[in-house]
Amino acid sequence: MKVWTYVLAAIFALAALFVYMIPTVIAFRNKHPKKGAILLVNLLLGVTVLGYVGAMLWATAPAPLPEK
Repeated sequence: MKVWTYVLAAIFALAALFVYMIPTVIAFRNKHPKKGAILLVNLLLGVTVLGYVGAMLWATAPAPLPEK
């Protein structure tokens, strides 16, 4: 195999990892109060479609208002 095969495989793996971690990136960028839990759901259940969609919905949901 040529070196370019490994380079392309590494680029593809990094792109796939980024797509996999999008819910976590969104949670941290929005400073979601449950970002740690979203990270765990994404890591442990993100392989399944239901886990990925759940993490995405949770990451994009608005944070609850603080109680008075």
